[in-house]
Amino acid sequence: MATGAIAVVDYGMGNLRSVWQALVHVADGREVVVTADPAVVAAAERVVFPGQGAMPDCMRELDARGLRPAVLAAARDKPFLGICIGEQMLFEHSAEGDVAGLGVFAGEVRRFPAEKMVDAAGNRLKVPHMGWNEVRQTRPHALWEGIADGARFYFVHSYYVDPVDRACVAGTTDYGIPFTSAVARDNIFAIQCHPEKSAQAGLALLENFIRWKP
Repeated sequence: MATGAIAVVDYGMGNLRSVWQALVHVADGREVVVTADPAVVAAAERVVFPGQGAMPDCMRELDARGLRPAVLAAARDKPFLGICIGEQMLFEHSAEGDVAGLGVFAGEVRRFPAEKMVDAAGNRLKVPHMGWNEVRQTRPHALWEGIADGARFYFVHSYYVDPVDRACVAGTTDYGIPFTSAVARDNIFAIQCHPEKSAQAGLALLENFIRWKP
């Protein structure tokens, strides 16, 4: 694997091809590999941790492939991007299946409360939250560079993260309730939406990640 390579962690959950394609598009010739090999994750310069599916399945498959130690090590010392359930798995516990996460961030993963799923006009909102929505940037960050505050990103999820330390919140979104849609600390940035499906704003975020020197 070439120096400066970007590893996309494959723990068997979701189609990772769109993540790989979007990263290759902005990688400026750097190698992008989709891998289930802990050694490849360990050797990469930067790591992307995406995923789709249910939290219990994701955690089980991560452990079945022996990827937990490599992911935790990457989250400690490499530029690290969590996407969708890859953000949720960084937290301590999820209400989805009552399962423990990786505990990188203190906090819970909660389901959208049915009783509050109503828009400003009183219309019922569907769960999962699916489609385009605004992300409000709550503080400056290198990954927001060149992206307008309130830019629209593509979401597909029924659960959201609720961090204990509000200082890590980097973005919020409204869907019936305001919820945390991005977190950041040190070398980690994680976002609930799918930047690989979010047109120019998403590509800008991925390009910023590739250039990021935390």
